[in-house]
Amino acid sequence: MSAETCRIRFELFEGPLDLLLYLIRREELDIYDVPLTRVVDQYLEYVRRAEELNLDIASEYLVMAATLTSLKSRALLPRRIGAEEEEDPRDVLLRQLVLYRAFKDISTELKKFEDVWRDSFAPPGERDRWSTRS
Repeated sequence: MSAETCRIRFELFEGPLDLLLYLIRREELDIYDVPLTRVVDQYLEYVRRAEELNLDIASEYLVMAATLTSLKSRALLPRRIGAEEEEDPRDVLLRQLVLYRAFKDISTELKKFEDVWRDSFAPPGERDRWSTRS
């Protein structure tokens, strides 16, 4: 069984980072300065609606929801003075999100190149087979 057969697709999103990136883009937010309260509430609402529709929800989405909720609660709590500084989980998530966005943008560009190649160079019988590929 390949990893591709186990991949669960959540409506239009490839994974939890894809949903998070969608929410950030929809709200036209700066990816480096995301207001957690707005994004977390929208993310959780999306997951709740999907549950109500009896869709199978991948555990990745619930893990991301827990991570976002944890980040939101940490942002609301006062910081302890003298506490040892560890890597901020928000920075870790930000790096993942920026990297995911870069790969998603590159894959979109590669898809455009594939379409140009198919339309320009593939034999007529092969064009139909390639156009049904996603």
